[in-house]
Amino acid sequence: MLRSMTGFGKAETKTAVGKFTVEIRSVNGKNADIGLKTQYIPREKEIETRQLVSSILGRGSIDIFVNLESNSESTARQINKDVFESYWRQITELCNDLEIKGELSDLLPVVLKMPDITEGTKPIDYELYWPCLKDCIICAAQSLDSFRISEGSKLEEEIRSRISNILNLLKRAEVLDPGRNEAVRARLASKFAESGLNADENRFEQEIIYYLEKLDITEEKVRLKQHCDFFIQTMESDEMPGKKMGFIAQEIGREINTLGSKANFAEIQRLVVEMKEELEKIKEQSLNIL
Repeated sequence: MLRSMTGFGKAETKTAVGKFTVEIRSVNGKNADIGLKTQYIPREKEIETRQLVSSILGRGSIDIFVNLESNSESTARQINKDVFESYWRQITELCNDLEIKGELSDLLPVVLKMPDITEGTKPIDYELYWPCLKDCIICAAQSLDSFRISEGSKLEEEIRSRISNILNLLKRAEVLDPGRNEAVRARLASKFAESGLNADENRFEQEIIYYLEKLDITEEKVRLKQHCDFFIQTMESDEMPGKKMGFIAQEIGREINTLGSKANFAEIQRLVVEMKEELEKIKEQSLNIL
């Protein structure tokens, strides 16, 4: 089963401090390059998080984003009672000394605007939310993996089609091969006749056979078929075949290039160009396979 390295996964969870939303995005990469784009994963848990995500997703350039919608209790600023009482006592004493009359409740908004009356929230204790957040990260990674499988099935369908096209082009080249040999033989005989020299027929045939053997593409055709079969076999059997498929694609390219250079026949060389075009598309897709 093929998996694409490109994908997106999302999960949510509610904790004592609020609702966490985890998003994981992945693009192709040679190794597992995992970036933690959040402050809510504790520093002492970063290695554990990377190992956890890597065990699920394998390799790729992976970014993890965590957003928190805090509870009102956890984000509300706290009133400093000692400071409030000090301000309140001083203001009420001043009112009494100056004989300022009025409702004491009217003084409340004034006191609340005084400096240092409220203080910021304390840092969130990660022990309150980490177990739930960890499970949420696992769910997001699994969601991304499902996305990768879906994309991988599309890649597999396209790659199979490209390999099939290469094999069909090879069959067309095999049909043209006997005609190529006859064309080479006729061209050499014509050139020799134009020279006006008398040739020994047996020696001439020997030289033609030697020349045609140098241009023989039977081995290239056999190896190209074998590489294409091995490519499909690897795609079907390996759990993470991306890198291996890239190496096999290089071998397929070598056989196609040799086939083109030895063919020495315009019709076959046109087919070779089409094979190269199909192979380039396969290589592009292989880079995105896990």
